[in-house]
Amino acid sequence: MWKYTVEIGGMMCGMCESHINDAIRKEFPVKKVSSSHTKNRAVIQTEEELDEDKLRRVIDETGYHLGKITKETVEKRGLFGRKK
Repeated sequence: MWKYTVEIGGMMCGMCESHINDAIRKEFPVKKVSSSHTKNRAVIQTEEELDEDKLRRVIDETGYHLGKITKETVEKRGLFGRKK
């Protein structure tokens, strides 16, 4: 599992967050995505690695400004935090 933290500039409210989340969900098979206009970022969790160039295009097309993309692996855990 992969976790991407994406810096996004230009978000001003909850509707901006929803716009970003919807655009990402539409283009990528994500497990979870959440954006924060106060933190100027989106956090994406996915089973597969994302095409970062495509991610940049998707965000740019929304009118927001994409900054740094940080990628890390996330270990899957079972019920109550135990490894599967």
